[in-house]
Amino acid sequence: MGKSLVIVESPAKAKTINKYLGPDFIVKSSVGHIRDLPTSGQGKPVDPKARAAQAAKTRKMSPEDKAVYKKTKAQEQLVNRMGIDPKNDWAANYQILPGKEKVVDELRRIAKDADCIYLATDLDREGEAIAWHLQEAIGQAPEKYKRVVFNEITKKAINEAFEKPGELDIDRVNAQQARRFLDRVVGFMVSPLLWAKVARGLSAGRVQSVAVRLIVSREQEIRKFIPEEFWDLHAQLGTSLGDVRFEVTKYLDEKYRPVNEAQSTEHVERLGQQAFTITKREDKPTSSKPAAPFITSTLQQAASTRLGFSVKKTMMMAQRLYEAGHITYMRTDSTNLSAEAVESAREFIGKEFGEKYLPESAIVYGSREGAQEAHEAIRPSSVTRMSSSLTELERDAQRLYELIWQRFVACQMTPAKYKSSNLFVETGGYELKAKGRVLVFDGFTRVMRGGQTRDDIIELPDLKENETLDLKALEPKQHFTKPVARFTEASLVKELEKLGIGRPSTYASIISTIQDRGYARLESRRFYAEKMGDIVTDRLTHSFSELMQYEFTAQFEEYLDEIATGNKNWKTVLNEFYQRFTDQLAKAEADESEGGMVSNEPTLTDIACPKCARPMMVRNGSTGVFLGCSGYSLPPKERCKGTLNLLPGEEAISADDDDEAEVNQLRQKERCNICGTAMDSYLIDETRKLHICGNNPSCSGFKVEAGEFKIKGYEGPVLECDKCGNEMQLKSGRFGKYFGCTNEECKNTRKLLRSGEAAPPKMDPIPTPELQCVKVEDTYVLRDGAAGMFLAASQFPKNRETRPPLVAEIVPHKAELPEKYHYLCDAPLADGDGNPSVIRFSRKTKEQYVMSEVDGKATGWAAYFDGGKWTVQEKAKAKPKAKAKAKPKAKAKVKAAPKKPKAPAKD
Repeated sequence: MGKSLVIVESPAKAKTINKYLGPDFIVKSSVGHIRDLPTSGQGKPVDPKARAAQAAKTRKMSPEDKAVYKKTKAQEQLVNRMGIDPKNDWAANYQILPGKEKVVDELRRIAKDADCIYLATDLDREGEAIAWHLQEAIGQAPEKYKRVVFNEITKKAINEAFEKPGELDIDRVNAQQARRFLDRVVGFMVSPLLWAKVARGLSAGRVQSVAVRLIVSREQEIRKFIPEEFWDLHAQLGTSLGDVRFEVTKYLDEKYRPVNEAQSTEHVERLGQQAFTITKREDKPTSSKPAAPFITSTLQQAASTRLGFSVKKTMMMAQRLYEAGHITYMRTDSTNLSAEAVESAREFIGKEFGEKYLPESAIVYGSREGAQEAHEAIRPSSVTRMSSSLTELERDAQRLYELIWQRFVACQMTPAKYKSSNLFVETGGYELKAKGRVLVFDGFTRVMRGGQTRDDIIELPDLKENETLDLKALEPKQHFTKPVARFTEASLVKELEKLGIGRPSTYASIISTIQDRGYARLESRRFYAEKMGDIVTDRLTHSFSELMQYEFTAQFEEYLDEIATGNKNWKTVLNEFYQRFTDQLAKAEADESEGGMVSNEPTLTDIACPKCARPMMVRNGSTGVFLGCSGYSLPPKERCKGTLNLLPGEEAISADDDDEAEVNQLRQKERCNICGTAMDSYLIDETRKLHICGNNPSCSGFKVEAGEFKIKGYEGPVLECDKCGNEMQLKSGRFGKYFGCTNEECKNTRKLLRSGEAAPPKMDPIPTPELQCVKVEDTYVLRDGAAGMFLAASQFPKNRETRPPLVAEIVPHKAELPEKYHYLCDAPLADGDGNPSVIRFSRKTKEQYVMSEVDGKATGWAAYFDGGKWTVQEKAKAKPKAKAKAKPKAKAKVKAAPKKPKAPAKD
């Protein structure tokens, strides 16, 4: 009997699975997708001779025939770039991804001699699609393939999967294709329209644009909101058992809410003359039930609020935990738990905490409608495995595992019990109330990290009705009504899930995409809509109302679910959408006067151009807001290209600020004289601040404020360009603040670091053709950045691979390196065991040092440059165990281990 080939997506997953399979299996990784539609808009290659012949033929055509030919040619080019042809039964041009040729060749070679090929990719639609692409790319007879899926990478789960292999589910593959094709159509057909009507470099997407709309709508609500003043009042009342803090809740049976200081003062004076007696006491038992085990969205939300993880980081850590066999599959919308998992949890709870923490029967949690019940919730593979035992993983992965473990164990425990108390005082028409809550039995909170907080335990003294209290102090406080809260990553995921937009596997990519496109930024853990995101959302909502509706996006997700179960034909769904979509696209492409998409017109100001003195205009580009000369639209001989950079005049509120920080910031903003909306502030220079209506360009309101202004975030000196010697100006771009040379012929830039310092000058990339990339077909170039030197693939952005350089690799290029890096060439080339030294960067000291690694793990050896010389530091070796001395063994002849090659000599 020959061997079987097992194919998974990642090397880590392959390594874990390989531990549980015998020698009859060859486990290989495809390293993700192996083929896809054309990348970077590159479709089928065009024959230059054929192009020249067609050009000659076109010149002889009539104007009418030429117009038809151009339209047809444009459609062909669009299909070529998209890689799909909607008018030809959705024919697709799938291609092997760049850099995956060697992987595919190796899989084909092994598959040829294998008796059976097991496709063991993930159990979601994405995994099913990867399995289908593998089968299509590798070839071989269809009956040679088997599909195996497992919810967790454990010996038991893998054995069960291989005992009962299944077949590829083409309906689930078609559901994934339908999503991919529709997203491709929207992106490739709407984006050029945005380029023409709004600004170059923009993009649209079926899900990303709807997600941006959520953030923009929230931003618009905040801009429109006008904070209103109100006051609250607390009374510190003394009792025989200690002081108690009461809140004034009512006055004359109406909610207590003075709207200014005068009204508040009047109430304080009146209440100060009253006598205070307990009129009522309420005591009642309450309880708190444990939450359901994690699904993808709730894990992302909890990791964001409790661990401060981004959604992307959460999924990356969860992926590592899953591939290492520690948790079940992390992309799920089901709270279902297997009977075996529930039993293991109950057994653990009874043993570790006692019977009083164990409910009489297992707790069952209901999933939302449409959830895939065949999947499980996210849980530990073994309830007895603690986070401290995951020593092979980084600390953040351990912290996430701990969160998952706690939630899983807690979900099968008894509720926490409390005694809630309320004290009431009624006097002079006022009602005062004090609340308290005491923990009676901790229940499931026993396993939750941190247990009970002080806010959870507020014990009121045992005061009886008619007991007299003494007034110690009255504490009035001013407040302002708050606008709706900004989205955090956690709350955005919750809203997307609530509206049915996207699926567990897509939330992380949605959040990354809207930031990468420059439509929103995440600052201090809060989302802020960028001006271009505001404009694009407005234009798309007007021209593509169906596409931008939350209901439509959710409806399409339901259609995908029906396609996956075989209840709908995927091409029928695509055809129905494509017909409506192309009609809307044709209308949007028309002139504005005919109902087409509104153009992104600039707003005229009275600010003089520094070059020609013509009035300047507020322009919104893909890189931000700036002032451009109104003379730019004149004929070439009279044209003026003068611009003025605008720096945002205020910073985002801190993540640690309370809710009132947003209100205070909003109150400080100027209001538009035309529409009353809050205005955005920008610094023109040290003496002028420009306020632009938040609804620009729809509203033309603006104000220019004179004064003395300081640029926030930078206190350093004026920079001199390291390329040409001219002054560098602080600017604001898509990726934050940076310095740009004022010399128009010099394109030099330097980043402004978070520390408020300018990044050091960048060196020119140094080709290293002798160094081959590890993951892609390319060679490295030596670059530097804010974190020092690194090796990067030369064909960036086509190839995205980086790694730290070895000292031995930069020595041959010492003459090409800037003098500031020459000291690195004198660093030790290897440690005492012959392991080559790697150049690393310390974010703490902001200095580069060298260290050695074995299989990607630090050996403990490092060298630091200090006082003009390199100093080696080695980790102390562990002392031999006492047992070895207690029972000495007879000496045996040991074959000498082969010596490692010596480190190359220094130049």
